[in-house]
Amino acid sequence: MNVVETRIYDTFAGIASSIGYSPLHGKIIGALIIEGKSMSLQQLSKKISYSPSMVSISLDLLEVLGIVKKVKKTADRKLYIELSGDLLECLKKAVVIRIEKSIVQSLKDFEAAKKELDGEPPEERKRLLASIISLEKEIRRLDHYIQLLNKIQLP
Repeated sequence: MNVVETRIYDTFAGIASSIGYSPLHGKIIGALIIEGKSMSLQQLSKKISYSPSMVSISLDLLEVLGIVKKVKKTADRKLYIELSGDLLECLKKAVVIRIEKSIVQSLKDFEAAKKELDGEPPEERKRLLASIISLEKEIRRLDHYIQLLNKIQLP
């Protein structure tokens, strides 16, 4: 692997990490972009220095996100992987899914926290409840903007 390829892999790994995914997801995308055509699972694994089983597990998520597609070629028993769809649209989808998951978890956590306020002194309970309600309002506001982002058609 040359210096330019390493930089590309590191860049995509960093992007994947920054939105809460594995660096391996980014390296897979980088390798497929560099190659410019479908690659067998074995070729891809060797190219990015990960085991075929690790790559295969990561491919499942990338396929769900619509970034890659697994294909079989006639008269060949190997599994091939190719880029699929618009990369920026897929990145948007990945970000939206990650944030939506965090929003749902935050709202559940706030509900649980409200139930835990029963043992607090009245003034403290009132102050904490007001804080939780304020945070819920901001999370719902964030959810509104995430839903708008999800609807935007990229050029």
